[in-house]
Amino acid sequence: MKKNKVDIITLGCSKNLVDSELLMRQFQLNGYTVAHDSDKINGEIAVVNTCAFIGDAQEESINMILTLQEAKKKGHIGRLFVIGCLSERFFKELKKELPWVDGFYGKFNWKSLISDIGKSYFQEYAADRVLTTPSHYTYIKISEGCNRTCAFCSIPLITGKHQSRPIEDIMSEVRHLTGKGVKEFQLVAQDLTYYGSDFHTSPSLLERRRCLPELVEQIADIKGVEWIRLHYAYPANFPYDLLRVMRERDNVCKYLDIALQHISDTMLTRMRRKINKRETYALITQIRREVPRIHLRTTLMVGFPGETEQDYDELIRFVEDIRFERLGAFAYSHEKGTYAYKHFTDDIPDEIKQERLDYLMRVQEKIAIEQNKQKTGKIFRTIIDREDDDYYVGRTEFDSPEVDTEVLISKEIQLIPGQFYKVKINTAEAFDLFGEAMNS
Repeated sequence: MKKNKVDIITLGCSKNLVDSELLMRQFQLNGYTVAHDSDKINGEIAVVNTCAFIGDAQEESINMILTLQEAKKKGHIGRLFVIGCLSERFFKELKKELPWVDGFYGKFNWKSLISDIGKSYFQEYAADRVLTTPSHYTYIKISEGCNRTCAFCSIPLITGKHQSRPIEDIMSEVRHLTGKGVKEFQLVAQDLTYYGSDFHTSPSLLERRRCLPELVEQIADIKGVEWIRLHYAYPANFPYDLLRVMRERDNVCKYLDIALQHISDTMLTRMRRKINKRETYALITQIRREVPRIHLRTTLMVGFPGETEQDYDELIRFVEDIRFERLGAFAYSHEKGTYAYKHFTDDIPDEIKQERLDYLMRVQEKIAIEQNKQKTGKIFRTIIDREDDDYYVGRTEFDSPEVDTEVLISKEIQLIPGQFYKVKINTAEAFDLFGEAMNS
């Protein structure tokens, strides 16, 4: 066990990662050495930032806590703390079942951990982070919480109502980070498209001014911002002026992550998505018409209560018809406290859910191969993330870190991580492109 070392382990989404980075900075200001997701966890303090979105995420979080319990018993780590979504949602249960954990903190009160161990919380550095990503990109959290009432989702139970960060705070953070060399910004929130609605008091959602297009434009004007990418848009009441900004600003990536979940009107109604099939098709058509070459990432769900074979077949036809450039999917998880848990029976057997999920992803893999092959012979502006043994690894504007296609670039020309290059794509697979950097 290393004295004055803190290990932070982050599970779940990039919004959790931002919180971990903020916490790491406070430990650093108190004289600690900090490590994130280290291969060797041996600090005098270990902190697990947990996820609780669905059952699989909860299980992963519990397993990590139990693993660290064993490390604590063996003397490899000192004190163990749990923060984040799992302890926000199940604080009483965790405290009872895991009494050997030294402290539980939720999604928003983790700052108290610093003072509880007898250290100082430096308010003047509250927005400072220790970046755990490569130095050329990062995540910017523009809001917390969610006002949507989707039947399956436990997020509002954990995070509470939507709260937008002031534009001035976000702009200040981006300027600070560009000054440190960050070039690429992933804007993240539970619901980007709700941003700014809480700045105004009108009781009608449709009458409230949406501020996301304005925010993106202002960030795009900051010197040094090369790429802005948007994650987690919501389809209902979509702020269409955002499409103008994406079309007109070269440094706003032609990329949008918009979770659609399903296409069957029956399922969309039961899920309480506040949008129907016709409106969904119209939205996608308008997005692609107004922003040529845009790559859409979506998330779909299978096995929601009451999903029939007809509903599922309709979902498959939708995927084949729209041909999403990026797609993820998951099986429904019956989460206590949600609308679906209270009102529906989890009536789709797990094996059927898995069969539907597996087939859906096989369909998407075929589409992904065909989409990627269309890029062969073309040249793309590519940022280099890292150097591996055999390749430089980069991404185009159509690819978000960790979740999307990577470009594997041969080493004929020396490249520098964090820099942009023109790369010609020679061959393609479902989730990888292979190319060569151009001399100029």
